[in-house]
Order: sequence, then C-alpha cells, then structure tokens
Amino acid sequence: MPVSSQAIKLQIIFLFKMKIGLLECDHVRDELRHIAGDYRQMFPALFEEAAPNWEWRFYDVVNGHFPDSINDCDAYFCSGSRFSVYDDAPWIEQLKTFVKLLYNAKKPFIGVCFGHQVLAEALGGKVQKAETGWCVGVHAFEKVSNKENNSPFPTLTSTLHLLMMCQDQVVALPPNSTVLASTADCAVGIFQVSDLMLGIQAHPEFTAAYETALINLRVEQIGQEKAQKALASLAKPTDGALLAREIVVFLAQFAGFQTADAGEVS
Repeated sequence: MPVSSQAIKLQIIFLFKMKIGLLECDHVRDELRHIAGDYRQMFPALFEEAAPNWEWRFYDVVNGHFPDSINDCDAYFCSGSRFSVYDDAPWIEQLKTFVKLLYNAKKPFIGVCFGHQVLAEALGGKVQKAETGWCVGVHAFEKVSNKENNSPFPTLTSTLHLLMMCQDQVVALPPNSTVLASTADCAVGIFQVSDLMLGIQAHPEFTAAYETALINLRVEQIGQEKAQKALASLAKPTDGALLAREIVVFLAQFAGFQTADAGEVS
C-alpha cells in the first residue's frame, strides 16, 4: 500500500530528539499526586507517544530555581499555577524576564494556562480576572480563521475539546501576536507570538480524574452550578493527545524538519 511522504516525515519527526525544559510554576497538592503525579510527570506523559525521544529537564521556578542559561534546552514549556501573573512575587518577575530573553533569542516557548498568561504579560499584553468567571471542565476551542492567521496547526480540525481550569484570561495581546483559537467564554484561547511561541489557555496535560479532583476542591470558588456543569462535561472525549502531536510538529521546524506533503511513495 502506498504511504504518503507526509506520513513518513511525521514518523521521523516523532522520533527526533530535543532537550525540553519544563518551567514549573506550581506543584500538585500532595494529596492529589496519586492521580497523575506532579507537572513533571503530567507533561512527559502527554508527549510520551508523540515525542518518545524528548529529554525533559525540570526547573522549579516557583521556588526560584531557573535554568543557568536559556541555551540549557532547545525549547521550553511553562506550566499552570495557582498564582496570577500580576501577583507581586520575585519569581514571577524573573520568569517574565526569562520569557523576554527567550523571545529575543528566538527560542521556542509553549505556555500553558498560567504560562500562556505569562507569555502575554512578559511581551506587552494584559491579563486580568475574567468577566465570565471561572472556565472549568471541557471547552470547545474553535480555530480562528483570518488572513493574518497562518496557523502552526494546519491539520487540526476546526474544533478542539480541551480541559480548562482558570479564572484569569489574556485580555490584550502583545505585539506580533495572533489569536489561533477561542472559546465561548475565552476570546484568547490559543495565541501565537512571532513564529516560535505559543500560549494555550487550556490544560492538555490534565487527566479527567485530576480535573475532577480540582473541581471538587474548588466548588465554593467556582460556584455550585458551574462546578456541576463542568463535572458533567468531563464525560466528553478530549483532544489533548491530538494537540500534543501538533505541538511536536510545530517544534520540529526548529530541528530543521519540513512537513509539507511532497506526494506518494511506495
């Protein structure tokens, strides 16, 4: 059976090696770690199938432990956090400075939830409490189509169903940014800065079991009605693994791979 060169390239891409730094902006509560571990377990698990050869390095930035150099890794992920990016904390200011260094050096960066918001604030955007309140449970991220949107995820369907757990949102983009996806309650669901940095307001690394535990712990903050609706939404399948695959393809360009289809081979 003929195999497309695109499929062959994707197989090669999924085997490429990169040093990936995870900037840990928080830690899972001790009593919940039996569910899916800490962030340093969740993120590698998310990419286990799509990027089995990635070498992960972990930086406990919430406790002041940063990479010695931006060149310690080929690309960086930035985790979620219970903190807000506008909190007055030295490590948050240091993290914003680190993100600026990455941007100036053209280093790839993927920010998730809090990391998504740090990316915006560090480069000139604005984050604040969402007027719509908490976004929790499974939400539909609709791809935004416009002439400025050269999506790094061209093969994705128009809708991604992803887990959310946030009350802050990006309300103003930094320069050189484009919105890639939105939800009904979150206008800046996924955005791209320049060609090499992505912000994702969702939590693709979360499992449904962990999301359930967090919602149950935060019912009073979230509100009973919204919490129950969010718990019910967890019966829906999610697309975290699909998004992970597309992120791998996105990062592969920095390793010299091209993914354009060039026809069929036998």
